[in-house]
Amino acid sequence: MRKLALLGIVLLLIISALLASTMLSWAQPTGVDIDFNDTDIPVLDPASEITTPGGSFTTLVLSGTFQTPRWKAYVGNITGGVTLTDTGGSTIYDWTLDTISGQVYVSRNNSVDWGSIGCVSEQGIAAEQSFLNISDSSADSINRTFNNSIHRGFFVGTTFIANSTCRAIATYVDDTPQAPSEEATFQEILLEDSSGNLVFTTILESAATGYDSSAYDFQLIVPENPIAVTPTTYYFYAEIS
Repeated sequence: MRKLALLGIVLLLIISALLASTMLSWAQPTGVDIDFNDTDIPVLDPASEITTPGGSFTTLVLSGTFQTPRWKAYVGNITGGVTLTDTGGSTIYDWTLDTISGQVYVSRNNSVDWGSIGCVSEQGIAAEQSFLNISDSSADSINRTFNNSIHRGFFVGTTFIANSTCRAIATYVDDTPQAPSEEATFQEILLEDSSGNLVFTTILESAATGYDSSAYDFQLIVPENPIAVTPTTYYFYAEIS
């Protein structure tokens, strides 16, 4: 009887582990299609001119806004719904969402281990900066850009990211910086998996006022190698709830 009881416990543990593994494979971000891409590259300001006579000495105060080569932005809207679909792609039922909530995730890696996701580490930031040829001393380095830890709590699959525990920023609204707050819109949080793959995460809004006063569901910035000939490829994932 004792052997049968032990065998039953072992089988129960195995079944529980398999169920947990199956649930985890379902409850995680998924890749998304990019249906529209309109990339805007600002035109540089023309040079100013000055004419002075020979023998003169002119003191100048120069001012300008310089476009960073170390970051690029993605903004837009997301459409979709919730479905109950089998592995063959056949759907038994689906639901249309009245409002959008969840997250958009962007990473250089196309196989993020969502089961090991968590807050980015200092080592992860340093490694990413090294890979992208970004000096930590630069004013717009990853480390100095994500310089606070104020954000809302949210789930990535079945993993809960507690509020104000990870490196985070909030991008601009109406061309104006937002004060750090857990209530800010367009929050962006820096995560990584156990392999050190960084994941730039933004919490979805529902047609909220964005950086240029237009309505967006998401907006975020990701780093770029400033000296690379070929731009860095990023992969987009989403999780809608």
